[in-house]
Amino acid sequence: MRVEVTGIGGLILLALAIWAIVSVVGSNSGMGKKIIWIMVILLLPLVGFIAWLFFGPRAAKNG
Repeated sequence: MRVEVTGIGGLILLALAIWAIVSVVGSNSGMGKKIIWIMVILLLPLVGFIAWLFFGPRAAKNG
């Protein structure tokens, strides 16, 4: 079973993955956890994004 994401769905998934990676990089987590989360998001884009959404580190809020 192969799932291909193309067109507007692919662009949306790419934008969500980039948003998640930027948020992970800006978080206060340790470097090891950041690398693991980025690898999960890159290797499993949809599942990785959903996992990050529920369990992942968020960017630090200023203010």
